[in-house]
Amino acid sequence: MMQEFKEFAMKGNVVDLAVGVIIGGAFGKIVDSLVQDIIMPPIGRLFGGLDFANYYLPLNGQNPALSLVEAKKLGAVLAYGNFATILLNFVILAFIIFQMVRLMNKARKVEAPAAAPAPATPEDIVLLREIRDSLKK
Repeated sequence: MMQEFKEFAMKGNVVDLAVGVIIGGAFGKIVDSLVQDIIMPPIGRLFGGLDFANYYLPLNGQNPALSLVEAKKLGAVLAYGNFATILLNFVILAFIIFQMVRLMNKARKVEAPAAAPAPATPEDIVLLREIRDSLKK
Protein backbone atom coordinates (compact mmCIF):
# COMPACT_ATOMS: atom_id res chain seq x y z
CA MET A 1 0.00 0.00 0.00
CA MET A 2 2.86 2.41 0.77
CA GLN A 3 4.36 1.73 -2.67
CA GLU A 4 1.03 2.49 -4.35
CA PHE A 5 0.71 5.71 -2.34
CA LYS A 6 4.26 6.73 -3.31
CA GLU A 7 3.49 6.13 -7.00
CA PHE A 8 0.26 8.13 -6.68
CA ALA A 9 1.90 11.01 -4.83
CA MET A 10 4.79 11.25 -7.28
CA LYS A 11 2.63 11.48 -10.38
CA GLY A 12 3.04 14.79 -12.15
CA ASN A 13 -0.60 15.78 -11.80
CA VAL A 14 -0.60 15.42 -8.01
CA VAL A 15 2.56 17.51 -7.66
CA ASP A 16 1.16 20.14 -10.04
CA LEU A 17 -2.06 20.22 -8.02
CA ALA A 18 -0.15 20.68 -4.76
CA VAL A 19 1.86 23.55 -6.21
CA GLY A 20 -1.34 25.11 -7.57
CA VAL A 21 -3.06 24.89 -4.19
CA ILE A 22 -0.11 26.50 -2.40
CA ILE A 23 0.22 29.30 -4.94
CA GLY A 24 -3.57 29.75 -5.01
CA GLY A 25 -3.68 30.12 -1.22
CA ALA A 26 -1.00 32.79 -1.28
CA PHE A 27 -2.62 34.52 -4.25
CA GLY A 28 -5.98 34.42 -2.47
CA LYS A 29 -4.47 36.35 0.44
CA ILE A 30 -3.16 38.98 -1.98
CA VAL A 31 -6.58 39.39 -3.59
CA ASP A 32 -8.23 39.47 -0.16
CA SER A 33 -5.90 42.29 0.88
CA LEU A 34 -6.53 44.10 -2.41
CA VAL A 35 -10.29 43.99 -1.88
CA GLN A 36 -10.32 44.78 1.85
CA ASP A 37 -7.51 47.35 1.90
CA ILE A 38 -7.71 49.04 -1.52
CA ILE A 39 -11.12 48.54 -3.15
CA MET A 40 -13.63 48.41 -0.28
CA PRO A 41 -12.55 51.55 1.65
CA PRO A 42 -13.52 53.92 -1.20
CA ILE A 43 -16.76 51.99 -1.72
CA GLY A 44 -17.44 52.19 2.02
CA ARG A 45 -16.80 55.92 1.92
CA LEU A 46 -19.40 56.25 -0.84
CA PHE A 47 -21.88 54.48 1.43
CA GLY A 48 -21.42 56.85 4.35
CA GLY A 49 -17.86 56.29 5.51
CA LEU A 50 -18.48 52.98 7.27
CA ASP A 51 -16.57 49.78 6.79
CA PHE A 52 -18.64 47.95 4.21
CA ALA A 53 -17.80 44.58 5.81
CA ASN A 54 -19.62 45.79 8.97
CA TYR A 55 -22.98 46.19 7.22
CA TYR A 56 -25.51 43.77 8.67
CA LEU A 57 -29.12 43.33 9.62
CA PRO A 58 -29.64 42.44 13.29
CA LEU A 59 -31.80 39.36 13.81
CA ASN A 60 -31.88 39.33 17.63
CA GLY A 61 -32.70 42.96 18.30
CA GLN A 62 -29.06 44.13 18.47
CA ASN A 63 -28.31 47.81 18.26
CA PRO A 64 -27.51 48.56 14.59
CA ALA A 65 -24.73 50.91 15.69
CA LEU A 66 -22.62 48.00 17.00
CA SER A 67 -19.78 46.59 14.94
CA LEU A 68 -20.36 43.25 13.25
CA VAL A 69 -18.16 41.40 15.77
CA GLU A 70 -20.03 42.85 18.75
CA ALA A 71 -23.43 42.18 17.15
CA LYS A 72 -22.47 38.54 16.46
CA LYS A 73 -21.59 38.11 20.14
CA LEU A 74 -25.14 39.13 21.03
CA GLY A 75 -26.84 36.79 18.55
CA ALA A 76 -27.50 36.03 14.92
CA VAL A 77 -27.02 38.70 12.26
CA LEU A 78 -27.39 38.78 8.49
CA ALA A 79 -23.91 40.02 7.49
CA TYR A 80 -24.61 41.12 3.91
CA GLY A 81 -21.66 43.53 3.80
CA ASN A 82 -19.19 40.79 4.69
CA PHE A 83 -20.82 38.53 2.08
CA ALA A 84 -20.50 41.27 -0.56
CA THR A 85 -16.81 41.69 0.28
CA ILE A 86 -16.14 37.97 -0.01
CA LEU A 87 -18.17 37.79 -3.23
CA LEU A 88 -16.08 40.62 -4.69
CA ASN A 89 -12.93 38.72 -3.63
CA PHE A 90 -14.18 35.66 -5.50
CA VAL A 91 -15.08 37.57 -8.66
CA ILE A 92 -11.68 39.27 -8.81
CA LEU A 93 -9.83 36.03 -8.09
CA ALA A 94 -11.87 34.10 -10.67
CA PHE A 95 -11.25 36.79 -13.30
CA ILE A 96 -7.51 36.82 -12.65
CA ILE A 97 -7.29 33.02 -12.75
CA PHE A 98 -9.32 33.01 -15.97
CA GLN A 99 -6.87 35.48 -17.51
CA MET A 100 -3.89 33.39 -16.35
CA VAL A 101 -5.37 30.19 -17.82
CA ARG A 102 -6.17 32.03 -21.02
CA LEU A 103 -2.58 33.26 -21.33
CA MET A 104 -1.22 29.79 -20.54
CA ASN A 105 -3.41 28.26 -23.23
CA LYS A 106 -2.18 30.82 -25.74
CA ALA A 107 1.42 30.12 -24.78
CA ARG A 108 0.92 26.36 -25.12
CA LYS A 109 -0.93 26.67 -28.39
CA VAL A 110 1.60 25.96 -31.06
CA GLU A 111 0.37 25.95 -34.58
CA ALA A 112 0.44 22.46 -35.97
CA PRO A 113 2.95 22.19 -38.78
CA ALA A 114 1.49 21.71 -42.24
CA ALA A 115 0.97 18.08 -43.06
CA ALA A 116 3.99 16.80 -44.90
CA PRO A 117 3.18 15.46 -48.34
CA ALA A 118 3.09 11.70 -48.55
CA PRO A 119 6.49 10.36 -49.55
CA ALA A 120 6.78 9.12 -53.08
CA THR A 121 6.29 5.40 -53.49
CA PRO A 122 9.65 3.68 -53.83
CA GLU A 123 10.48 2.52 -57.34
CA ASP A 124 10.74 -1.16 -56.42
CA ILE A 125 7.18 -1.10 -55.00
CA VAL A 126 5.92 0.51 -58.21
CA LEU A 127 7.62 -2.23 -60.27
CA LEU A 128 6.17 -4.98 -58.04
CA ARG A 129 2.68 -3.51 -58.45
CA GLU A 130 3.09 -3.42 -62.22
CA ILE A 131 4.18 -7.06 -62.22
CA ARG A 132 1.22 -8.02 -60.03
CA ASP A 133 -1.21 -6.18 -62.29
CA SER A 134 0.22 -7.79 -65.43
CA LEU A 135 -0.02 -11.26 -63.82
CA LYS A 136 -3.67 -10.67 -62.97
CA LYS A 137 -4.41 -9.95 -66.65
